[in-house]
Amino acid sequence: MAAKKKVLIRIGSLRHGGAEKVLVTFLKNLPTDKYEIDLLLNLYSGKYLTEVPSWVNVLYLNKGEMITTNRIQDLPEKAFRVLYQKVFKIFPQLLYQFILKGKKYDIEFAAIHGMRDEILNSPVKSSKKIIWIHNDLKKTEFHNYTDEEFRKFFGFDKIMVISEKIQEDFETLAENEEEKSKIVRIYNPLDTDEILRKSEVERIKSVGELDTPNSELSAINYQSTFISVGTVFPQKGFDRLLKVHKQLLDEGHHHKILIVGDGYDFENIKKLKGELGVSETATLLGFTDNPYPHIKNADFYILSSRYEGFPTVLFEAITLKKKIIATDVSGVREMLKVGELGLIVENSEDGIYEGMKKALQNPDSFKQYEHHLKDYQMPFNLENSVNSIIKIIDDL
Repeated sequence: MAAKKKVLIRIGSLRHGGAEKVLVTFLKNLPTDKYEIDLLLNLYSGKYLTEVPSWVNVLYLNKGEMITTNRIQDLPEKAFRVLYQKVFKIFPQLLYQFILKGKKYDIEFAAIHGMRDEILNSPVKSSKKIIWIHNDLKKTEFHNYTDEEFRKFFGFDKIMVISEKIQEDFETLAENEEEKSKIVRIYNPLDTDEILRKSEVERIKSVGELDTPNSELSAINYQSTFISVGTVFPQKGFDRLLKVHKQLLDEGHHHKILIVGDGYDFENIKKLKGELGVSETATLLGFTDNPYPHIKNADFYILSSRYEGFPTVLFEAITLKKKIIATDVSGVREMLKVGELGLIVENSEDGIYEGMKKALQNPDSFKQYEHHLKDYQMPFNLENSVNSIIKIIDDL
């Protein structure tokens, strides 16, 4: 029997984000006898920790919950974490000697673009290096990647991208065929059977603000409800969604908003909800380990994001045959088949407003999308996605 390939995977934490969920789904579906995997986290934290298979060796630099505030009492711990991680970034030999115990890896894998430099600066020069790009890095107002910075990614042996748009961005900057051959598009592993199964569950565990009657999840009235699921930070545009919600209410369009997720911007969004006076019609559910019954029961799924790489949550909404409204961000046209499977709106508050207003004033206009979704088959499946990544690892 061939020796197991030694693989190091790096990611910040396993909080409730798309890239984190996709990574854990991938690990759960790997054969248990082919690889020896070390998963190194900057912070041992996150909702997906419990889902990491027991045979994966989890290592970390710091432990504890993510510190998202600047409270005086939190500053020493926050400063220590930053400094501790920075030392290992500047002197990677120390990390590999003391945390990774001098192990020689065959594959080193950056599970998000933010781990680029950590993997490229590895003292293990013999390893093959892979990076997984989940975001549209050309959105410079968010990521600030110059062409020079962008080109550093070609230091990897393979660049895995999750959408056609991201693939085109990399191919545009590739200087030769060898660099182009490093770029490979692989759809995110998504377990559609699990989504359908979980959507049938009635009661779900939730963490966060629950401002529904009697604090009962079953008490949520989904009539004319728009649901949005994601990590609560500015990228997701929940502030825009709430402002549009308020505008439409003021114009007499009765409906409800349900936002499912947690993140460092949660308190700001909660505050905005209060300032807008929409506490009776907008619910911040916080994080739940199963958002699918909510998606299933709501009338519309809305993606209000300012930018994305390939919003996996849309595939989840498609799996549940939901009427979809989505801002025109990276991946959306590809996922919604250029508007065949859902309404694509301008990436702005006005765009979100027009889409939601159309849904409320003319719900029959969404029947065309329901018709196309009825018999739609996903262009990929979980097994194919996992096998594609396995092939990359095995061939390097």
